[in-house]
Amino acid sequence: INAEYMGTPSECLFFFVMVSNTRVTAHTINKKRKNVPHFKRYHSWKFDRLKTSWRKPRGIDSCMRRRYRGTPPIVRIGYKQPQEIRDVHKDGKRRLIIHNAKDLDLLFMWNKRYAATVATNVGSKKRKDIVKKAKGLNLKVTNKSARLRVEEHE
Repeated sequence: INAEYMGTPSECLFFFVMVSNTRVTAHTINKKRKNVPHFKRYHSWKFDRLKTSWRKPRGIDSCMRRRYRGTPPIVRIGYKQPQEIRDVHKDGKRRLIIHNAKDLDLLFMWNKRYAATVATNVGSKKRKDIVKKAKGLNLKVTNKSARLRVEEHE
């Protein structure tokens, strides 16, 4: 199977479901997950003007880039999680981004292994329809209360 398949969003979702067919339990996730350090930007602990979000050190004399002893860890490929638990939430389900109610039909038979996440650019009207249809199909929606205001009782 070609893992770099590109097509319409619905076809890509269907392809993603078919490729990542492995069943993962919460026990195997906790057992195989690596402890990854929190990567901080160099000198963010020293200067308030620098945020802690990661930036790669690029200086020619940077002791962090040259990996001197005592410097914080740098983001590297060795910190990657194993293939079978990558992109899996702690409850053992993978997430699929849903843009419309039609995309939920792809997850109908996969409700034990996948959870739906409504895309951020979906408005509240379509979001209500997606949540309602997901409840009928017995699918878990991770962000079902996002963008929905509490209706005031008159």
